[in-house]
Amino acid sequence: MDTGLLILRLVTGLLIAGHGIQKVSFRLDGSGLAGGTEEFRHDGFRGGRLTALAAGAGQIGSGLLLAAGALTPLAAAGAAGVMTVALTVKWPHGLWVQKDGYEYPLVLIVVATVLALTGPGRYSVDQALGLAPWALWWVAVTVLGGVGSGLAVRLLLHRPAPVAARP
Repeated sequence: MDTGLLILRLVTGLLIAGHGIQKVSFRLDGSGLAGGTEEFRHDGFRGGRLTALAAGAGQIGSGLLLAAGALTPLAAAGAAGVMTVALTVKWPHGLWVQKDGYEYPLVLIVVATVLALTGPGRYSVDQALGLAPWALWWVAVTVLGGVGSGLAVRLLLHRPAPVAARP
């Protein structure tokens, strides 16, 4: 089980971190901070560069912490938060990723939440520091804090689509 958790944490955490790196740099086929800023503007968000930097930093930080199994519930909350924002952007397209849907962000939210529930496993920073196992109530912190913060970002920074003028 510990080896499975390690693999799950590494793959999920590094993919989330890599996605953040793409938002703020040209690494990993990213389009730089200007491209990340334009992506958020295109998706209807205020804040421009600051929004792209915050999202990128959130993804990089939470992804690396998750991969390391460090502060796992908080890392999972961060990952769930940024992926909740992505889910809200893709929601109108439906579930499936082939139609630019929210399938992938949903999977990442669930994986992060499950890692908070199971704990990071024996091969983790949390275990090495004596922090694991985390109390079960941390799952509530992960879900409420992560998803709640993502929804709050959506409410605070997203501009409603303009209403078409009536003839």
